[in-house]
Amino acid sequence: MYGLLPSWLVPGLADRWLHRRTRIENSPGTRESLIHSLMMSEIGFPIALTLLYEVNPLLLTVQSAAAVAHEATAVWDVRTAHHSDREIKPVEQHVHSFLESLPFGALASLMCLHPGQVELLLRGGRGERTAWRLIPRRRPLPRPYLAGITAGVLLCVVLPYAEESMRCARASARRAGHRDEAES
Repeated sequence: MYGLLPSWLVPGLADRWLHRRTRIENSPGTRESLIHSLMMSEIGFPIALTLLYEVNPLLLTVQSAAAVAHEATAVWDVRTAHHSDREIKPVEQHVHSFLESLPFGALASLMCLHPGQVELLLRGGRGERTAWRLIPRRRPLPRPYLAGITAGVLLCVVLPYAEESMRCARASARRAGHRDEAES
């Protein structure tokens, strides 16, 4: 609660800072920036579910599918970045490695904290009628904690990456305008 999830914000900010430093908008950055938004959604949605609902086979399945989808999208992201003009330095590659491993670390932690639910998942949920339904947490997380995580995500992830996407879209539009002028 107070380690893994909040610490996720730091490499997210570092990645965004590295994108800005390497001027992602001057490469095919719009596509790469949209891929980043997709990866954030792939992880953000299951995290939100985990913060609000009981861990059960359904939630573990959603988390697992999201981790696999995130990894597949990360491969696409690296391929996109590799084929761009933007130089991806080792430090950015290490930040990406950290961001790629966090979903699996979070999933492993969740499974360690809920071994009974993992066992139930491996049995296909048989014997538990709520195994495949979202059940609100019996003991909800403290509201100040949820507010802090929400504020952290908005300030450290959503707004910076939205700014990056807008910067990339503006640069892409400028390039398209210059191409149109050159063709005229």
